[in-house]
Amino acid sequence: MKHFLPVTALVVISTFLVAAGIDSLHLMPQNASVQGETVDWLFGLHFKLIAFLFSLVIVIMVYAVVVFRRRAGDDGEGMHFHGSGTLEFIWTVVPAIIVVFFGYIGTTTLITVTAAQPDEVAIEAVSRQWVWNFNYPDDGFSSEELYLPVGQPIRFDLKAMDVLHAFWVPEFRVKADAVPGRTNVLRITPNRIGEYKLVCAELCGTRHAYMMAPVKVVSREAYSAWVAQKVAEEAAKNTPEARGAALYISQGCKGCHSLDGSKIVGPTWKGLYGSPQELTDGTTVIADDEYLYNSIVKPNLQVVAGYPANVMPQNYGELLTDDNINNIIAYIKTLK
Repeated sequence: MKHFLPVTALVVISTFLVAAGIDSLHLMPQNASVQGETVDWLFGLHFKLIAFLFSLVIVIMVYAVVVFRRRAGDDGEGMHFHGSGTLEFIWTVVPAIIVVFFGYIGTTTLITVTAAQPDEVAIEAVSRQWVWNFNYPDDGFSSEELYLPVGQPIRFDLKAMDVLHAFWVPEFRVKADAVPGRTNVLRITPNRIGEYKLVCAELCGTRHAYMMAPVKVVSREAYSAWVAQKVAEEAAKNTPEARGAALYISQGCKGCHSLDGSKIVGPTWKGLYGSPQELTDGTTVIADDEYLYNSIVKPNLQVVAGYPANVMPQNYGELLTDDNINNIIAYIKTLK
């Protein structure tokens, strides 16, 4: 008991100081979703528990080193004791209770942040190497920017067209994987107007670090105006070239093919049509309609020198109709 009270007091003081220090670091970006409030509360509990466990170990260790150190002229042996049933019971039962408690609140938190809302709006987030595209099925258009109305529950239907990706906006806290062959659901209710960044949180290839998309949370009025603008733009896409430009975004072509002449994963589309293309087998072909069609449906048939094979998805012949492909070719022809 002589040492119990000072050690307890030091542990309590240290716990408060460490917890306050952790809070002052602002380790998390500013929360911007209703679900994030619950997640931050759970993080806060974990940080406080970490502060306590850290203090418990460090305080006892430092106290023992200082108080029970060997002093000058002390050549005797320390007091020997063997075991303590009470302590063994405490350090077995108390951690078990803490683990069960955190397991329970973790489960209830997961249920809370994934619960469906009666008035939620569905948005389809389609991922592919290395771009995001967002379909708004209720309004009939797609966008490469993610616009969200503040205070509106959103249900994201996550799809991956090639490899595993993950949808994560740090300010929203929650994230979910996009898995090829299935649709995962992620629910978010943005509660803070602002501009954020969607990133892929799953290693997905050479340009994984650049797989980002802008996220804009706006007022209900601004969102309605943006939707009206996109619907009008969609109605104006009545030429093959315009439809091809839309496919360039929605099918992920922009992730590998630039429009400004810069070299990324695949050849640039600027000035491509009608130009000579040297292939890996040493031959040269002209980038005409037939070449472009084959390059889309059979990308490994004629690989341009200096670019790797087996990077472009092999199933565009199944995903795209002939009209889609011809629209893309019509768009490429305009890129002089």
